[in-house]
Amino acid sequence: MAANSTPHVVVEPRPNGRWAVQTNGTQRAVRVFDTQAQAVTDARTRARNRGAELVVKDQQGRIQSRDSHGRDDRSAKG
Repeated sequence: MAANSTPHVVVEPRPNGRWAVQTNGTQRAVRVFDTQAQAVTDARTRARNRGAELVVKDQQGRIQSRDSHGRDDRSAKG
């Protein structure tokens, strides 16, 4: 599987202060939460169920953390 085709579940901030859970860079959120913690909990469950990578962004939209839930490329160094 190519690196850029790995499924992702992303937690991103919204301008209104809420947090969105999105999959594979879609424009529309799967769900929106009041807190980042609620969004991360939901996103982590979705990532585990899909064997996807969880990406959590901070308030400025920069990647805060990444966590892989399956489909790791075992040939990758590190």
